[in-house]
Amino acid sequence: MRGEVNFRLAVGADAPALAAMSRDFVETGLGWSWLPARVRHHVRAADSVVLVAQQQTRVVGFAIMRFGVEDAHLDLLAVRPRQRRSGIGRGLVEWLEKSALVAGLSVVYLEVRAGNAQALAFYETLGYRRVQRLPGYYQGRESALRMARDLWCPAPSGATGKSRGAR
Repeated sequence: MRGEVNFRLAVGADAPALAAMSRDFVETGLGWSWLPARVRHHVRAADSVVLVAQQQTRVVGFAIMRFGVEDAHLDLLAVRPRQRRSGIGRGLVEWLEKSALVAGLSVVYLEVRAGNAQALAFYETLGYRRVQRLPGYYQGRESALRMARDLWCPAPSGATGKSRGAR
């Protein structure tokens, strides 16, 4: 699929599609925990931003970030497999990181499956570092690595997103 990718804030009607993407592309092999009601809660919550990447009329990616008093937490990031390595994931994360900075936050945390080398490499290229191993984090069955990024430190150079900002 070709065409410009635009970012927009999610609306409640997006919840079923985003939840299905989480089930199919993130939670594979685990029980489905990001059900439509949970996604919808974050769409409506004052302390969360749910950002959608859309290409023409198709949702090709999304991210959910919670904003706390001292830091932000990237809860979920999904990009359709055919659109990966095109800058969409990077664009989603960078958009949310800028929002965190505007909110006065300087650190973003996230968890990723310890065995997901591709995701770990992706986050490391964005400047995230491994800070803690969490045994049994995913439903007691799979370990996670907690990662963090200090937003006041410049992101690594060399890779730029190909996506466009929110419209």
